[in-house]
Amino acid sequence: MQDLLLSYYGDDLTGSTDVMEALELGGVPTVLFMRKPDNDLLERFAHCRAVGLAGTSRSESPQWMDTHLKAAFAWLKSLQAEICHYKVCSTFDSSPTIGSIGRAIEIGHEVFAQDCVPLVVGAPQLKRYTAFGHLFAAYRDRYYRIDRHPVMSRHPATPMDESDLLVHLSRQTNFPSELLDLATLRSPTRSATFDRLAAGSAILLIDVDGPESQALAGKEIWRARKPGGYFVVGSSGIEYALLAEWKQSDDRAAEATFTSPGAADRIAVVSGSCSPTTERQIRHAMSDGFDGIEVDPVELVSEHSDTTIARAVAAGKASLEAGRSVILYTALGPTADRGAEIDRKEGARHKLGRGLGELLRALTVEQKLKRVIIAGGDTSSHALGQMGVDALTVRMPLPASPGSPLCVAHSGIAAIDGLEVALKGGQVGTDRYFLAIRDGFGD
Repeated sequence: MQDLLLSYYGDDLTGSTDVMEALELGGVPTVLFMRKPDNDLLERFAHCRAVGLAGTSRSESPQWMDTHLKAAFAWLKSLQAEICHYKVCSTFDSSPTIGSIGRAIEIGHEVFAQDCVPLVVGAPQLKRYTAFGHLFAAYRDRYYRIDRHPVMSRHPATPMDESDLLVHLSRQTNFPSELLDLATLRSPTRSATFDRLAAGSAILLIDVDGPESQALAGKEIWRARKPGGYFVVGSSGIEYALLAEWKQSDDRAAEATFTSPGAADRIAVVSGSCSPTTERQIRHAMSDGFDGIEVDPVELVSEHSDTTIARAVAAGKASLEAGRSVILYTALGPTADRGAEIDRKEGARHKLGRGLGELLRALTVEQKLKRVIIAGGDTSSHALGQMGVDALTVRMPLPASPGSPLCVAHSGIAAIDGLEVALKGGQVGTDRYFLAIRDGFGD
């Protein structure tokens, strides 16, 4: 592939589609691979200007990263895109032992032989903002500092108890860091200060609190890039920032156009999310024509998981054959979270995601489904891996729920190839999300 603007690694699948959506909205054709593609598969998407690799590092250990991220970054570097982006969640939830962003930065620093790694987390399009190094995020139309956020401050695996992102990172890496704050970003000395701070640090966080600062962040990153690929870290705010810069050049992006997907007669949803946002969405859907089927998460990761999956598939099949859409879920909100029980078995959370993917694949193939949803950022990566999907492209963004577009699956399996898939993070979407996907949006 030639003339790539950007390559990226997504630390989970929903985050990976978030980046793809941002780029496609900006007129940059993008493909997301589920694993490193062979040359034939890569050639099928030779027209794309951006290439992504979906990962699972958000739920992995630093030891896992040392092996898998190093190889992934090396492959992405070989594509010789102008920018290589390690994509993290805009809520920045991570810890020294799970999804360590600090360790990922260290690995990227080594692979790209780059002295300083720019970091952008603010993404106003997703209602995420950074101001003087502190992260703020919306929840139900109110705005919170991330360590006071009703959901992320209580995340079951990686609670955010620190809003100062460089303090948070200092728990994960010993790399020195600096901040290009809002005031400096808007000053005439912006570029000189960027260069000075980058020369004296290994991580440079750039504040973004709105369109102006976002465009300035994109301008500095694009200016600072170097031949052979420039490694950056952050949310999809990276893409939105770069798009603002690329729009200054007519040959870099075109206007995006999408056609309506129309309604589906029935869809299947699997959810491993414990989020209150997902809980409301499930309850709303069940009050409007969806059947809800509870799947015991402890049984799903036990030695009897095959029986549990078969029982769930039979229940889902009955609903679908009756002409109804169905949601198979492992929790209804944080009070139903059984993570403590699940974590007694090593690797159980990954097995849970794979189990949900196995049952969704069975329902898709048996019932000849054309559209499905996977809910839960950590769940999605492992679930889609069980479905035989090789790559995803964007079918259409969902205007009311940025960051969670409807995608098209590309696969060597006939029943999966062309399947429309929506991948929803726990905090993403309005209460009508599942209904909107079923009905072809209208949200």
